[in-house]
Amino acid sequence: MDTFLMDTLFHSDKRARPPVRRLWAEAVSAVTPMPRQVILAAARIAPPGDGHPVLLVPGFLRGEGYMAPLRRFLDARGYAVYGWRLGVNLGPTERVLDGVGRRLSDIVARHDRSVTLIGHSLGGALVRELAKERPELVRQVIVLASPIRLPTASQLEPVYRMLSRWHSPDSRSLYERVNEPPPVPVTAIHTRSDGIVAWQSCLEAEGPLRENIEIKGPHSTMARNPAAWRVIADRLAQPEGYWRPYGGRS
Repeated sequence: MDTFLMDTLFHSDKRARPPVRRLWAEAVSAVTPMPRQVILAAARIAPPGDGHPVLLVPGFLRGEGYMAPLRRFLDARGYAVYGWRLGVNLGPTERVLDGVGRRLSDIVARHDRSVTLIGHSLGGALVRELAKERPELVRQVIVLASPIRLPTASQLEPVYRMLSRWHSPDSRSLYERVNEPPPVPVTAIHTRSDGIVAWQSCLEAEGPLRENIEIKGPHSTMARNPAAWRVIADRLAQPEGYWRPYGGRS
């Protein structure tokens, strides 16, 4: 594995891994289905959408199915929601880096409108980097418990290390510029009870068009957390080119 990644991403003493005891809460939440009444309640209070396109990218070791509840929620609000069509997220492989960029371009060409990018965990870090490369195609970025500030630490470090042999050589440049925010609006949703990623590394740098919003709940279910949905719906309902801080209760 790249020594830069080893030293910067995982082995700094500035971050500690989340306590192991939190993994139990993560495991339980991951297999607990969301009650239908919770979904209906979240849908009732969410503002209607304007139909603009939204691209969803799953987290590390997750696929399209993980984002399905969020996709159904946003479909019901009237957005044109797309999955990334790249299977399970194994990290920044050549296929992922090339494919997510092509997916964004295809969606823009289909709608002739900029796209909101939403990613969970590593998926959020990937779409945030994509927004730096193609800001003219991106309306805003929303990240869910995403490691977007180095150094970080994660309970999935051993698996990530194992898979890093297949990651693109270009991934080094991604890690080197992670702390630089993109030139588009960014909303970073995080939870202090995160059992997978050090929550401090899920905070966006302070500045114009950027906001950090804390909610309650585990890392594993951020994409189907009703509190996250309320924030997402509020952010998506803002007119393009307009920015205001989130005013709802998370």
